Amino acid sequence: MDFIERIKMQARKEIKTIILPETEDIRVLKGAEIVLSEKTANIILLGNEDEIKKLAMDNNIKIDGCKIINPLLESDKLNYYAEELYNLRKNKGMTKEEAINILKTNSRYFATMMVKLGDADGYVSGASHPTSDTLKPVLQIIKGKEGVKTLSAFFIMCLPTNEFGENGVFIYADSGMNENPNEEQLADIAITSSKSFKELVNPDGIPKVAMLSYSTKGSAHSELTEKVVKATQIAHSKDPDLLLDGELQLDAAIIPEVAKMKAPDSPIKGEANILVFPDLNAGNIGYKLTQRLAHAKAYGPLCQGLAKPVNDLSRGCSAEDIAGVVAITCIQAQNMGKEN
Repeated sequence: MDFIERIKMQARKEIKTIILPETEDIRVLKGAEIVLSEKTANIILLGNEDEIKKLAMDNNIKIDGCKIINPLLESDKLNYYAEELYNLRKNKGMTKEEAINILKTNSRYFATMMVKLGDADGYVSGASHPTSDTLKPVLQIIKGKEGVKTLSAFFIMCLPTNEFGENGVFIYADSGMNENPNEEQLADIAITSSKSFKELVNPDGIPKVAMLSYSTKGSAHSELTEKVVKATQIAHSKDPDLLLDGELQLDAAIIPEVAKMKAPDSPIKGEANILVFPDLNAGNIGYKLTQRLAHAKAYGPLCQGLAKPVNDLSRGCSAEDIAGVVAITCIQAQNMGKEN
């Protein structure tokens, strides 16, 4: 059973309600159809009901099992959400009128308030909007779990063979949120990614974290390599039991034969299943190279550290990708329920 099928099977054990706000996108409606057919979640679609149903009908998409909410017609909920949003953001200068207006005109804000106030378990967006549009309301309203200093994003990369990583599965972080994390943030990203590995990739597996650089164990020296070296030290001090090493070049991180030559004393022995990139340039390029050249499936950017599960999508995603991220969001919601 491959990664996403296992995730979907787990999602069916405790059905969660997930919002899809981008209902003007055919891929999103098709993704909702797939979720319904696979019985992995309950789906809420946001928007004009007549327009959504017409778009679905014109494209032969069955969404009969979805609940459709038009924010413009939900006067009681709209006022309630607006009051709560105003209370959350008034210290930042938001007025009650601005809160009402943004909830009427921006479906991601409406979805965020639904999740924040418990009217849904999570939401997935980003098929037709940039990452910032999805994450801005989430970072303003939902924010991080208690004790989490660095929120971050990652991709789950599923290769067509099981030669590398965790039977062909990797976590790539941060590949969607932090542009240029400092040493402390990189260390936090490594530790949080190890928890996401246990949550989503293999609960019984061992996270093996590689802190990536263009240098392996001092083969080059610069401010860039020093950042990764210091991040590795900080991560070790925060979580001494975590199997983590750096700074490592990619080949020394994932190929045992290369690790024996370049980093013979590395505890991960060229068997990393979590790759922590030094900045967002590297993380974004790395996941897209893997996706396009290695024909890997890419799920994300997935958020880690949030108080409620919200996940982004690549604008190049397919309907199948959307259904997969919905299932992943359900697992995150299940696990958050166990924590509370």
